[in-house]
Amino acid sequence: MDSESKCPKCGSENVYHDGSLWVCPDCAHEWNQHSSGDDAEGADVVKDANGNLLADGDSVTVIKDLKVKGSSLVVKGGTKVKNIRLVDATDGHNIACKIDGIGAMNLKSEFVKKS
Repeated sequence: MDSESKCPKCGSENVYHDGSLWVCPDCAHEWNQHSSGDDAEGADVVKDANGNLLADGDSVTVIKDLKVKGSSLVVKGGTKVKNIRLVDATDGHNIACKIDGIGAMNLKSEFVKKS
């Protein structure tokens, strides 16, 4: 097999093509066929606190209590957030979402884990 049909992260040959990306089901690594393996870890990649890749539409869980800036509200640790959107990081806040009881807000990916 050629190098494009092997995972650049774990070397597994058990990979499949999904749209414009190649996906490794063994280690969950995704990469673009036309870029080198080093570019796959670029600025477009958003990872949670455990290092899992996040994508638009994922559900995440907040891992610690977060104060809402400019308000007395607190997002409690363990709060599940559904249907996130990844946005260009402004001050590190690269997740846009709506939280029940609080409303629309941005979160930092380092304070969430994929659920």
